[in-house]
Amino acid sequence: MKTHTPHTVLSTHDTTRIDDLRIGAVRPLITPALLQEWLPAPDAAQALVERSRAALSRVLHGQDDRLVVVVGPCSIHDHGQAIDYAQRLKAQADALRDDLLVVMRVYFEKPRTTVGWKGYINDPHLDGSFAINEGLEMARALLLEVLALGLPVGTEFLDLLSPQFISDLVSWGAIGARTTESQSHRQLASGLSCPVGFKNGTDGGVKVASDAIQAARAAHAFMGMTKMGQAAIFETRGNDDCHVILRGGALPNYSAADVNAACALLHKAGLREQVMVDVSHANSSKQHRRQIEVAADVAAQVAAGDARIVGVMIESHLHEGRQDIVAGQPLQHGVSVTDACIGFEQTVPVLQGLAAAVRARRAKKG
Repeated sequence: MKTHTPHTVLSTHDTTRIDDLRIGAVRPLITPALLQEWLPAPDAAQALVERSRAALSRVLHGQDDRLVVVVGPCSIHDHGQAIDYAQRLKAQADALRDDLLVVMRVYFEKPRTTVGWKGYINDPHLDGSFAINEGLEMARALLLEVLALGLPVGTEFLDLLSPQFISDLVSWGAIGARTTESQSHRQLASGLSCPVGFKNGTDGGVKVASDAIQAARAAHAFMGMTKMGQAAIFETRGNDDCHVILRGGALPNYSAADVNAACALLHKAGLREQVMVDVSHANSSKQHRRQIEVAADVAAQVAAGDARIVGVMIESHLHEGRQDIVAGQPLQHGVSVTDACIGFEQTVPVLQGLAAAVRARRAKKG
């Protein structure tokens, strides 16, 4: 009989030669369940999220002829300024509620082409301290305060774990141009409880967004983290409330011809012929004031009767422009620290023009 000769143990096996070679530190992460215990969603907030998600779904399924308008700062960097903006936006949302379904853009995560500030959750103090646990708490607290004002919120889902901390408070989500082609983000969208918009690729290609919608409608199984912070396998049912966002690429793609081309591609794929137009990013050639001109063009298409345009995205802050984060220098109040935005005073007539376009479209339909 063959016998096993035990090895002489000289020392504890050291895997550091092959594992975690480029990890500088590992810090504890709060669990979603604990954060939700600290900052629970009141009944009124839950009712608003549920009601606004249902309204967004009705727009996407042709049962509500209002135009969805996702409007707000390119990114959130200050709680007080975000609430100031939300209070102003709420007044406009109420005034135009018959024609526009207004969702405040509350973006906490910023994809970077190379490196840079990655957002309120990743670095809430804007100083490279990466106080992520604080960032998650600050983000959830802000969402609850915006909801308390009566405004639904929309955000981009960039990190695959962060939705567990805040997605119960989100009425509409976006998957960005850099991640629309990502299998992981398509799987995530298939399990999210809110409607989701997929942006066209950075090159302007709409097919990746069309493919993403088809993927997100399907059931998936993938690995993730539960609200209790444990690794688990999630099995999703699929999300039929997904749509394309035209955000431009090498060239703008907001014109009537571009909408026709995108809808033809969606029709060929057996999907609903509908688009949301992002008037910022490549559609404004990164010139923030051009958003006003692009929004006017989109409004004219809506007024002419195009029901395939279901929404618009606008980057807007308290004041126009952008600024850099420079250590030791105070920031200008109400000015974006990422992409340049139009100011709120410039935003109001844009919203009014879009509402007028919806009324004109409705009148044409008779």
